[in-house]
Amino acid sequence: MNKPNRKDIIRKEAPLVKDISVLRRKAVELEKEKRLKAAIKEEKDRIEVTLEEKAKELNCMFGLSDLFEQHGNNIEQVLQSVPALLKASWKYPEITCTRVSFDEKEYKSPGFRRSRWKQSSDINVAGKKVGEMEVYYLKKMPNLDEGPFLKEERLLIEEMARRTGKAAERIQTQKQLEVEQDSLRNMNIALREVLVKVQDEKRDIGEAIQANVDKIIMPILHALESEVAPERRKYVSLIKQNLEEIISPFTSKLSKEFMSLTPAEVQICNMIKNGLTTKEIAQLRHISIATVSRHREHIRKKLHIANKNINLPTYLNTFMAEDSQPYARVAYYI
Repeated sequence: MNKPNRKDIIRKEAPLVKDISVLRRKAVELEKEKRLKAAIKEEKDRIEVTLEEKAKELNCMFGLSDLFEQHGNNIEQVLQSVPALLKASWKYPEITCTRVSFDEKEYKSPGFRRSRWKQSSDINVAGKKVGEMEVYYLKKMPNLDEGPFLKEERLLIEEMARRTGKAAERIQTQKQLEVEQDSLRNMNIALREVLVKVQDEKRDIGEAIQANVDKIIMPILHALESEVAPERRKYVSLIKQNLEEIISPFTSKLSKEFMSLTPAEVQICNMIKNGLTTKEIAQLRHISIATVSRHREHIRKKLHIANKNINLPTYLNTFMAEDSQPYARVAYYI
């Protein structure tokens, strides 16, 4: 019997070696596929956990916004519901307890007690600490980003505390504004009462001035007018007319209506209204007739009657006749 040589053995075993090689490659591919599936599952689980935590965060912040919308400016009613919001938003709500302190008052979740596993954030109003938000785990849990807590939970509790502080600051400012508005409203009422009283006093003074002019000064001027020389009577008449101006303030009204008039022009208007001629005005003011004439031209322009067929004395008397309430004018003049 012939003994098989090495080449024959290799040729016969070649298919077997090839099959073993194929099986090994398949085993490697299966192992890679198994690891890939495990990695995909792990990544899927991580994403699901992340989405779940994000959903909790959003629910927590939206819940806080809803509370402020429901209760408006009542910060106490808002804070009573915040511990439950926080408890439901942490990774292990079944072993979580929470507390919110604000302005020396505390709001707690049922069965609250402190433990060594704590996460907290200060509540600040206008840069000053007025309270604190606290989250506790009642038993030890696996370490994550901050002890047993997630980094997202750190960001959430800080955001909740920040929003609460800002809302409290807004409410505080609004209440202070309402107090100031009430105070201002009361001051306005008091001021109106004072103004009414001042107007009453002005009216009384005006009536007293008119009575004194009518009863005391006018009779004296009437007697004086009959005693002085005819050429001087014009001056007495002018004094009488100026006294009447205290009761009927022509110059005040004219200056208010035509603010471009100078004081000298206003005085000349008063003389023209009282019937003085250009010559008489020049003598009384110690100026030339030409100067008075220029004043008259300027006055007509400022009264918007230049180049119009309007008599200046008539216009001025008509202007004054539009106001026929002497007592009101006395109050204004004073």
